[in-house]
Amino acid sequence: MKMQGNFKVVFALILVFWASRYCGARPFPAVISTEAKWNGEIYSPQIDFSTAIEMTKTKTPRSRTNFNKDWKFLLGDEPSAKSPSYNDSKWRKLSLPHDWSIEGKFDEKNPAKPEGGGLPTGIGWYRKEFTAPVDFKNRLITIEFDGVYKNSEVWVNGSYLGKRPYGYSSFTYEIGKFLKKGKNIVAVKVDNSAQPDSRWYSGSGIYRNVWLSSTAKVSVAHWGTFVSTNNTGKINVNTQIQNKSLKQQTVSVIHLIYAADGKLATKSGPQILKIDTSGISANGNLTVKNPVLWSVEKPYQYKLVTQIVQNNKVIDSYETYFGIREFNFDALKGFSLNGNPMKILGVCLHHDLGALGAAINVRAMERQLETMKAMGVNAIRTAHNPPAPEFLDLCDKMGFLVMDEAFDMWTKKKTKNDYHLNFPEWHQKDLEDMVKRDRNHPSIILWSIGNEIREQFDSTGTAITKELVGIVKKLDQTRPVISALTETDAKKNFIYQANALDIYGLNYNHKLYKDFPKNYPGVKFLATETTSALQTRGFYDTADTIRRWPKDGKTKFTEGNKEWSASAYDNVSAYWGSTHEETWAAAKKYDHVSGLFVWTGFDYLGEPLPYPWPARSSYFGIVDLAGFPKDSYYMYQSEWTNKPVLHILPHWNWEKGKQVEVWAYYNNADEVELYLNGKSLGKKSKQGDELHVLWNVNFETGTLKAVSRKNGKTVLIREVKTAGTPAKIELIADRKNIKADAKDLSFVTVRILDTEGNVVPNADNLVDFKIEGNGFIAGVDNGFQASLEPFKANYRKAFNGLCLAILQSTEKSGNIKLTATSGGLKSASITIKTVK
Repeated sequence: MKMQGNFKVVFALILVFWASRYCGARPFPAVISTEAKWNGEIYSPQIDFSTAIEMTKTKTPRSRTNFNKDWKFLLGDEPSAKSPSYNDSKWRKLSLPHDWSIEGKFDEKNPAKPEGGGLPTGIGWYRKEFTAPVDFKNRLITIEFDGVYKNSEVWVNGSYLGKRPYGYSSFTYEIGKFLKKGKNIVAVKVDNSAQPDSRWYSGSGIYRNVWLSSTAKVSVAHWGTFVSTNNTGKINVNTQIQNKSLKQQTVSVIHLIYAADGKLATKSGPQILKIDTSGISANGNLTVKNPVLWSVEKPYQYKLVTQIVQNNKVIDSYETYFGIREFNFDALKGFSLNGNPMKILGVCLHHDLGALGAAINVRAMERQLETMKAMGVNAIRTAHNPPAPEFLDLCDKMGFLVMDEAFDMWTKKKTKNDYHLNFPEWHQKDLEDMVKRDRNHPSIILWSIGNEIREQFDSTGTAITKELVGIVKKLDQTRPVISALTETDAKKNFIYQANALDIYGLNYNHKLYKDFPKNYPGVKFLATETTSALQTRGFYDTADTIRRWPKDGKTKFTEGNKEWSASAYDNVSAYWGSTHEETWAAAKKYDHVSGLFVWTGFDYLGEPLPYPWPARSSYFGIVDLAGFPKDSYYMYQSEWTNKPVLHILPHWNWEKGKQVEVWAYYNNADEVELYLNGKSLGKKSKQGDELHVLWNVNFETGTLKAVSRKNGKTVLIREVKTAGTPAKIELIADRKNIKADAKDLSFVTVRILDTEGNVVPNADNLVDFKIEGNGFIAGVDNGFQASLEPFKANYRKAFNGLCLAILQSTEKSGNIKLTATSGGLKSASITIKTVK
């Protein structure tokens, strides 16, 4: 082993000598060239390059520690809590991320209103005692907040660090000069009391992760690398290096790129930099031979390791994950990725995680994305704000394209206390931080500077648009900038008139898709928000007419029904929108429509249009709030995937003799034949623009069976049976083995069955839960938009036969046993194994 290590050193020295002998003063000039700015100087003497390479195998000189544990929380205002001497012994102990609103009770009188989810907001304080990192006086110590909603103010040992109003921005503070040996106190005030402030549920608290970082005083700056690529494997790396040492420093910078299997793909030669206290910006070029491209089918990523070396010692090592890919928008041909034409098949997603609220959880986000992926979705719009960093990490790994959105408003308000109050002072910082934080994600293909901004209708919109686009382009010229517009007359749209946007983003108005190239010649087009169809899972009303609920923006909504529901037949939408089938039939026809983002992938808390209280969450989702698909999910799956699909609706529990419209979504087949109790009701095939087939059937108790065939051969068979009365409970876990890390989740579907094992489609039994072992119930739900039951509980009524229990692990390995009981029903239990 010693001889092998010595051989590596000797070999590296030979390489350095060869480079200096034949390539001049700069080693490996064909691999990397570097520029330096900000009053820095570039030098290129030889250094021991092998030392830097070997140091990657040792402990990193940079630490980033999760700072989520052992916080204390008080709901209410306590100004004296910023003092280190304050006694918080009676405060609640918890771990972050935390959303206090989701823990509250639904109430129409809560100031957030039903549009904000009908849950409490207010002011809260967080405090944490911690020990300063070793050698903190000689290090750069920062505390990083991924997101706090909202108006956060932070103190360390009583010293004020600052305020951050926008609840969706990530931010950091340097805290080293405020630290001391022994006990230290960080205090955070969160003020979400001024309501209403959002058109949807925001949550309240430190709802994303917090980190404590320690680096050398000369180090890569926060979000300090920017990697840009092309499909030939040429890599440009811009590195921002900070110097907080109060004197000029001489260091070398080295880049190493690793493939997904951990093998070194390429490396740069060293560049020696003299850096004064204002820092330096360095650009370097590398080449990866025969690169593996990132795509939605194969989301391959490389890892860049940027090392700063001083006196033959690696003093900083900074990792950046990236992908190699190219994409293009064309005014006539639409979108292509890596030269391959494809339609952007997207959904809009708000940030809440249903019963978990706004508090981020990687597994919960992953479940949402898995559900979307199975539907055929290949793109996500982060409506209408920067998401959690972990969400983008998942999109990178799972193969989703992303439209990363900054704002829902600029200077003109949408609600009384929203971001328009902070936009004048904070928009530049918030937008810069979004782009710096997110620009290395291969999933991101678009920067959105706003959604349905009211400055469309005001001449101030032109100047603001130019400013915002300029901010983005200064930081990233590799991606187009877009804004989601609603004003369709270009002469009246002052954002469009700025001539600064790269792509025309249109919300709704699907009837305008056809003539867009004629009306906007040479302009690239994307349907940034579509549909706004309204549905409640498992509820079926007359399907023979399309309804707009409400019919306009002025008339009071008087339609609807006593069930506070919208039909799961695809025949209801908001007045500004269209049904799922209306929209997709238009979008799929035209190549110039680069793609679309359906509003929305999942139901979300808040904005319960068209219903008033007690409705408190949206009806727009293709999947309900609990994660159970509605029927339109299978329309998309039949259109957006190649896997065989056959789905029939509705359920088969009706009054005798009632005429029921039976729909079938299918693909990979020529026809579908429907049977009732063994008798054929005829074969149907989709014609023209049709996306489903249907039969009008007089109800009889028994079995409804659909058979899809291609060239006369059976592809799939689906049956729906008349269910009897509720008899038993069934529990189905999405995963029966989870990590014992106090974060991982198992989503347990609760089904109410008859004696034959059929789901009872109208069952609303109250289910009680008992938990044993190393876990707890993180939340419960049933997907009903007007349920006022709490999410944090050990019970839940079924809704249309289903409800959900979310189990969360502790840090102890072992088992979690969930038992579900309900009066008159056979109980059920399930065991989840937790492992380290």
